Amino acid sequence: MPRPASDSLTIGRILKSHGNRGEVAAEILTDFPDRFQAGNELWLSDGSASQPRVLEGSWFHKGRVILKFRGCDSITAAEALAGFWIEIPRAERRPLPPGIVYLSDLIGCVVRENGQTVGTVEAIEETGATPVLNVRTTEGELLIPFAAEICQTVDVEKQEIQVRLPEGLQELNRTTPRAEKQKRAGGSRRRRNA
Repeated sequence: MPRPASDSLTIGRILKSHGNRGEVAAEILTDFPDRFQAGNELWLSDGSASQPRVLEGSWFHKGRVILKFRGCDSITAAEALAGFWIEIPRAERRPLPPGIVYLSDLIGCVVRENGQTVGTVEAIEETGATPVLNVRTTEGELLIPFAAEICQTVDVEKQEIQVRLPEGLQELNRTTPRAEKQKRAGGSRRRRNA
């Protein structure tokens, strides 16, 4: 399913039915799992249309959240929700403390070093440790770790990231003809946008 519209924020994705009372198991895609409290209205999207659903209950199980939506009372109804994105309106996004940014806000930012444009952030790769910015440059893809010592200033309002790239990083990441062949053959890295 395509990703939801930009006027909403994705906080989860329904994976499959769970149990026999209409519950679903969902992947958690938010740093605020309290969004899954009973009584909250969440939006379910297939990427083209959204529908509001009230959450009757939830609990966490093996790194996932089990959700029970009002009106979803059978295995068949729960199975029909598999693959749906769980969203909230962008206006409900929580403010962050100074110096902290939402990774999704970095997409589209121009990356600059010493007054020169390096490229534009196209995606974020979450590696389990430091996220990596996938930057499109005139010479191809450039992967830049989103670390404080490299990404020295981030201005989301201006859509700009000032970097100090380690020596040799650009050469290390430069796309070679062999890498291009692997990409066309389907051997490129998988990316998850934030």
